Amino acid sequence: MREMTLTALPGIPEVTVGADLAALVLEGLGRAGRSLQNGDVLVIAQKIVSKSEGRTVRLADVTPSARAQELAQRADRDPRFVELILRESRAVLRVKPGVLIVEHSLGFVMASAGIDQSNVPGEDGSVLLLPEDPDASARRLREDLVQKTAADVGIVINDSFGRAWRNGVAGVAIGVAGIPALVDLRGRADRGGRALKVTQVAAADEIASAASLLMGQAEEGLPVVLARGFPYARRASAASELVRPRAEDLFR
Repeated sequence: MREMTLTALPGIPEVTVGADLAALVLEGLGRAGRSLQNGDVLVIAQKIVSKSEGRTVRLADVTPSARAQELAQRADRDPRFVELILRESRAVLRVKPGVLIVEHSLGFVMASAGIDQSNVPGEDGSVLLLPEDPDASARRLREDLVQKTAADVGIVINDSFGRAWRNGVAGVAIGVAGIPALVDLRGRADRGGRALKVTQVAAADEIASAASLLMGQAEEGLPVVLARGFPYARRASAASELVRPRAEDLFR
């Protein structure tokens, strides 16, 4: 029987710069009556990783460029916010009132370069940027947890993305360590014996999205989810595997 269970860890406190995420995870596991086992996967909300890494920026400290001011007028956004989007991006792909779709410096195509104001403490107009290198962040957290527990675990850092042609946001993986981000099933036989020709499974995105159901999007305060029963063989990987090369992108 195939089975996977998801448990949102209770009592994770507000995360501040320099917080020991591994310690917070282990404390949350204790409150949930769980301990790490080989093969477990921990899905971590991007926000707490960014907060621990000091990726909070005060809009009051940002001076918008002429380009930011021009785009802000077209998008009806704060020019300082748009300036941060430009600093975090390789290219601006679409602009309309209320929306800027960009190619992030990490390669992700997303709204507002993933910069967010929700659940960012303070009344000074602070915003939160994505981690500078989410795959490296995932690897560091995995190494810390393996050292503290000796359990061979995987880490997925997730965030909420909108999707082309579909309404609503869904969880996706922006950082991965210890599990395959992408599972290539090409050459495997289906139930009728036919060889699969194009099937690649975004396994890290799938577990990121499943965990998002428990994390929620508002005041839930559940930024860490333990997943047990991940069905794919483990290997070193990175979320960068999920970024489609521009030469293969049919929509830009």
